Amino acid sequence: MNSIASRSNLSSLPVAKLCVQDQAYAVQAILFDKDGTLLDFTYTWGSWGEQLLASFSDELAKKGLPVLRPELLSTWGMIYNENGEVSGYDRNSPISMGTISDLMSLLAQEGYQAGLSWAEAKVLAEQCRRSADEQLEASRTARLLPGARAFLEQCRLCGIRLGIVTSDETDAALKHLEWLGIQAYFDACVGADLVNQGKPYPDMVELACLQLGVMAERTAVIGDTNGDMQMARAAGTAAAIGIDEGGMTGRRGYPAADAVIAGYLELRIS
Repeated sequence: MNSIASRSNLSSLPVAKLCVQDQAYAVQAILFDKDGTLLDFTYTWGSWGEQLLASFSDELAKKGLPVLRPELLSTWGMIYNENGEVSGYDRNSPISMGTISDLMSLLAQEGYQAGLSWAEAKVLAEQCRRSADEQLEASRTARLLPGARAFLEQCRLCGIRLGIVTSDETDAALKHLEWLGIQAYFDACVGADLVNQGKPYPDMVELACLQLGVMAERTAVIGDTNGDMQMARAAGTAAAIGIDEGGMTGRRGYPAADAVIAGYLELRIS
């Protein structure tokens, strides 16, 4: 991702108006969460999660231990329809808000309860994670949310700096942006591995703003969880905008947001 750079003097950046509903915010930069905000969360992480748990169950069975509960992915926050297909996710669940490290701890706990030592459970969780990652990389199962590319292009034309703030690891996030063909739009990418405290703490926003050379009060955050909104509030950003694609939770799911939208068509920048 050759467009990422540290810039010490961007005082000449243009100030644009980010319009949403009946409000307008003066911004020089916009920070996006990745999964569920740009990348279709269910499409990518539903299949990854099912592969992860299937591999872990298979390894438990080989050891003569109880396999994972069929509903485990649901307890992590994935939503299934009446046909047993992944159809959505809880915006405030471990699978949407947690880091990879958080999920590996949850999985290792299942292994420990099944009879593995804690060390064995941690090693097995990481082994199965690598397997799921390899399958995801082979398939490149990723797609943009509707309207995302058009909005990114609007931002580019207005001279707005863009960044990523994600609970994913930075290298993985960069890879996903490449798969989606949007990496050139972004001047910063901050994953949970680059900060001491992830969401809902302000660390990611603060680091991304430092990399972009902008002040938080001239920056908007767009994300799909209330944790993203809390992060934005804690950092003192100009706006915290929740994107509730598909209308899964509505305004009640984003109490810390300045505005909640169902899609990018509700945003305008000029």
